[in-house]
Amino acid sequence: MGAGQERALRQRIKSVEATKKITRAMELIAASQISKAQNRIATSRPYQNAIARALAETSAEIGFGGNSLLGEIDSPTRVIILAVVSDRGLCGGYNNSVLRTVERTYKNYTQQGVEVTLTTVGKKAQNYFRFRSIPVENSYVSMTDKPQFNDAIEIGSQFMAPILETGLDSPGLKAEIISTRFLSPGVQKVEEFQLFPILQDSSDEEEGEKVAKALPEIEPEAPILLQQLLPQYIETAIFAALLEASASEHTARQRAMSAATENAEELIKTYVREMNRVRQEAITTEIMEIVGGAEALKSSN
Repeated sequence: MGAGQERALRQRIKSVEATKKITRAMELIAASQISKAQNRIATSRPYQNAIARALAETSAEIGFGGNSLLGEIDSPTRVIILAVVSDRGLCGGYNNSVLRTVERTYKNYTQQGVEVTLTTVGKKAQNYFRFRSIPVENSYVSMTDKPQFNDAIEIGSQFMAPILETGLDSPGLKAEIISTRFLSPGVQKVEEFQLFPILQDSSDEEEGEKVAKALPEIEPEAPILLQQLLPQYIETAIFAALLEASASEHTARQRAMSAATENAEELIKTYVREMNRVRQEAITTEIMEIVGGAEALKSSN
């Protein structure tokens, strides 16, 4: 019995060690991708800020007040949502945090009678919403590991189609991106970002008044320029969301694989202790049998 238990434990130790090698390798790969993803976020921000600033200045020329392109919508009639998750698992609660937020937001809008159109990025979103019978208008895969700007253009062309169809001055239309915001290697959070209309705080409004007073000449006319800038702004915002989601995914996977590696090490220690105990019991039993046999021989003599 002891020998059989020892062989079983040895096999379990080998199996866990093989798993540990895989999780350790995945941890190192994810760690190497984090810095690259951070650099891509940093290099894309100047262009993103420039587009946003140009859009704000052009909007200032038209006027901040009464423009459906800017501000918050209290009672939207139609909402289009872009949800960004990963194509792969093994990244802790990264996917579920975003998907639960999307599902909650979707149900809140539908309960209010708002028409909701859902677009997803990542294979994990497909299965999640299919299982819950939530309709998905467009779905994109194989973009989350290393996003490219062409991916954002492809998504943006479909995502902003309702905006261009109804016009920039159509009231009640709202667009949101729900994804994970990468704040630092230790902090990531799920964010609901209002993409359209463009949100502005009080400081933006004050800046807008200053820009309106001393705005450089714009060619072509501001309304025409808005129609050209808005698609670029949307594509840039989507690309930024893809980059931050990618960095967050790699960070979550590195953290999850690190925890799995540590758990594997603890499990190996537990199995080794159990194997040593079984081996010691077997040795003790053998010694007792030898001593018992020797005592029996002495008695017979």
